[in-house]
Amino acid sequence: MVTRVATVAFQGIDAVPVDVQAQIAPGMPGFVLVGLPDKAVRESGERVRAALTASGLGLPPKRITINLAPADLPKEGSHYDLPIALALMGALGAIPQDALHGFMALGELGLDGRLAHVGGVLPAAIAAHARGLGIICPAASGSEAAWAGEDVDIVAADGLLALVNHLTGRQLQARPLPVRRSAAAEDLPDLADIRGQAVARRALEVAAAGGHNMLMVGPPGAGKTMLASRLPSILPPLSPRELLDISMIQSIAGELAGGALSDRRPFRAPHHSASMAALVGGGIKVRPGEASLAHNGVLFLDELPEFSPAVLDSLRQPLESGETVIARANARVSYPSRFQLVAAMNPCKCGLAGTPGHSCKRGAACAADYQARISGPFLDRIDIRIEVPAVSAADMIAPAADAEPSASVARRVEAARARQRARYEGAGHPGILTNAAAPAALIERLVEPDDDSRSLLLQAAERFSLSARAYHRVLKVARTLADLAGADKVARPHIAEALSYRVTSGAA
Repeated sequence: MVTRVATVAFQGIDAVPVDVQAQIAPGMPGFVLVGLPDKAVRESGERVRAALTASGLGLPPKRITINLAPADLPKEGSHYDLPIALALMGALGAIPQDALHGFMALGELGLDGRLAHVGGVLPAAIAAHARGLGIICPAASGSEAAWAGEDVDIVAADGLLALVNHLTGRQLQARPLPVRRSAAAEDLPDLADIRGQAVARRALEVAAAGGHNMLMVGPPGAGKTMLASRLPSILPPLSPRELLDISMIQSIAGELAGGALSDRRPFRAPHHSASMAALVGGGIKVRPGEASLAHNGVLFLDELPEFSPAVLDSLRQPLESGETVIARANARVSYPSRFQLVAAMNPCKCGLAGTPGHSCKRGAACAADYQARISGPFLDRIDIRIEVPAVSAADMIAPAADAEPSASVARRVEAARARQRARYEGAGHPGILTNAAAPAALIERLVEPDDDSRSLLLQAAERFSLSARAYHRVLKVARTLADLAGADKVARPHIAEALSYRVTSGAA
């Protein structure tokens, strides 16, 4: 007789149904696991055997076969421990087999029978809800599963004995409640801490309002990292859909602490030694990278030229499409990756090119060689490029009370984004939330520059050799500037300011 328990395999953030089949039959004693398991799944046999023994249920000296169907789908991860153990317990009569029919199970077993948290519980719970099933998971993952819906039957236990008691009706487990980690705005670094840098503060506000990518070029100590770290404090709160998308990626990566979802936009700042797999995803198990973990948030790359050129160029696809596609010989996995890129760099290797009173021994070649590490196609995808000069002593002495706080800037950003959402929803594109995400044809139709603005654009295109992508990105930034000003039409001043963010010498 064959006992079945439903579980899932993960392909990106998609949970693919898997049927765990257990058979205990006469024959040479052994434990056989089939269905393309990886090393972690193959080792589950020993964990399950020890956990069942610790729970007072030894396996009989018979031939035990576990099949993970479909057999041609690769199975990865330790979350197969629990469904395998439940299938065996059903085959042995320790729990009623019909008690498992309405559930999907996943969880990692310890040798003492305890259940440990595993990644992917949130997308698995959503997949179970779509199939009309409940979910059995570790207690540490119960709050995560509860976000799938109030009508999902959830059994979250800390061990096999507690599961047996629940499924046999001896001692029922309480349904877990969804938990949210609320991030108060006052916990974030405030823009009021920034002294001087009026141009950089204005550019940061524009980038936040339209979701634009941004590059800051300046000497060490000018405040580039401080500015970038304060971007989350002026970004609008997450919508429910954005919160769910982010949390599903974090769940797959195992980064949901205690199963609690956070309403704070991600801010990821990988070191410049990060590999391509770390930045865009990949590896043996094709896990999401920093680009996907920054979805609906900010990806900050400090010391931009120090990153490997190949690693930086791997970001070109997600910057353009908002999705990272990882292709393997036996799999093709995609992760959402619509992030806002903020980068910072020194103007040259010594970091002081262009600083008054400083002369480099290598001259202009120092800055040219350093900036050449960044490819033109990558730079072309950055909407706003600004120079961040060194802060003067007068700026540092100025009273901090004169600086505008993040809360004031955030209100303007939210008003500008509300105008954008209304505009794109009225144009029949409710999925577009910012100007930066609008397709080129749509932004051309919505901006419609007047003759004066069109003349300025033509002059700039000829003088600075703007590509078609650069032209459209100028239009997007100009549209954001108009939104911040509360203007319905894009005028020449908006085009002029957008062009000034595109053609700065430090990022040319």
